[in-house]
Amino acid sequence: MKFPKILLLIVSVLLISCNEKKTNSFEPLHPKEFAEKIKTTENPQILDVRTPDEFESDHIDNAKNVNWNSDDFAAKAESFDKSKPVFVYCLSGGRSKKAATKLKELGFSTVYELEGGFLNWNEEGFGKPSTGQVGMTMNDFNDLLNTDKKVLIDFYAEWCGPCKQMEPYLLKMQKEMSDKVVIIRIDVDKNKTLTTQMKIDQLPTILLYNNKAVQWKNTGFISEKDLKKQLQ
Repeated sequence: MKFPKILLLIVSVLLISCNEKKTNSFEPLHPKEFAEKIKTTENPQILDVRTPDEFESDHIDNAKNVNWNSDDFAAKAESFDKSKPVFVYCLSGGRSKKAATKLKELGFSTVYELEGGFLNWNEEGFGKPSTGQVGMTMNDFNDLLNTDKKVLIDFYAEWCGPCKQMEPYLLKMQKEMSDKVVIIRIDVDKNKTLTTQMKIDQLPTILLYNNKAVQWKNTGFISEKDLKKQLQ
């Protein structure tokens, strides 16, 4: 039985497309799997794609800092061995996914990405034991909720793209809606202990409290219009 040429062409295109998709994909791993892969890999290439300041504060042992947000990310990545596995992570997973995709485009054969990032790594017990309190305590946080108004908490970071997009209207709302709601922004890099204790693993994270209880939660970007609906 002969197949029409057009049908054979379509099948060929689909097979090529599937192969390219498979080739260009990376493998996300849970912290436990990520740690096991590192342990069983000889001289593992571990890329911390956070900012230098984040890297200096704490990082996975033997990791190298290649800032995803820098203009020379691709150039610096080229110095690593593309034929060997590379392990990629950031704080919560946003930047590492983009970096992992880029590494595959650059020709790296095997790319492992840490699901949930360094926050998840620490939460699962793979980080270094904390040597002390960093930033506000849980008691400090609870004191912020001692008001008869609603309290909106914005967990953010200076390097977070969506956080930067939301900052202007959050600051505006902070003044314009002060009679209805208390808006507080918490930098996760300066309050690591609290961030870990509250299991904040995505940025931005918005928590709306009413009478000290969480009334609403949002992770990721949200528009000013949609946010205001929650405060009505």
